[in-house]
Amino acid sequence: MSKEEELNHLSCTDCSIYNCRNRSKQFPGFCLTTKDNEGHSIADDIEEIKLHLQGDEQDAVVARASAQVEGLFYGKLTRVEEIIEFANRIDAKKIGIATCAGLIEEAKIFAEILKAKGLESYSAICKVGSVDKAEIGILEEHKIRPGTHESMCNPILQARILNYQKTDLNVVVGLCVGHDSLFTKYSDALVTTLVTKDRVTGHNPVAALYTAHSYYNRLRQKKD
Repeated sequence: MSKEEELNHLSCTDCSIYNCRNRSKQFPGFCLTTKDNEGHSIADDIEEIKLHLQGDEQDAVVARASAQVEGLFYGKLTRVEEIIEFANRIDAKKIGIATCAGLIEEAKIFAEILKAKGLESYSAICKVGSVDKAEIGILEEHKIRPGTHESMCNPILQARILNYQKTDLNVVVGLCVGHDSLFTKYSDALVTTLVTKDRVTGHNPVAALYTAHSYYNRLRQKKD
């Protein structure tokens, strides 16, 4: 790979300057803020998006509400509280909860909190529909408990149910990797995440990154 090709391959995880945050330094030569990307003018994108977010459409309202929640409550509110504050700022009255069956108790507590704060909620559990995994081609040996009825997660049905309910904002509570992707894809309402599932780290996936140089060193080992 030539030096020019190497330069073009560099992206934000190769940076140690982060001048994009407050413009107190110089942008590196490969900075995505200043260079074109695969033939696309980033400068044009920046101007287009800036104008888009100055309007009154949903994207602009969401962008401003997000920035306000960050700026006003930085390090002060929990994620639960931030979601409530965000919902209020975008005038979301009905909150959909797309929950994993394994976190149904946490989802119930979240629903109680939403009610206490004057917000309506409607929930859909991942196993809704109760369709056996074998019906979509999953082999018995790929089940957690082979030989038994084992309902598949059904994020598309979760999304449809919340769509039918015309929720204003949907919150993911611990959906599996990939299932969260499908739920987001098929949700009519905006989606944010309260809980990211990680069974090994007690739903704290960043723990594996914090310990990637020690306990989880295997994550950094190169693939054979």
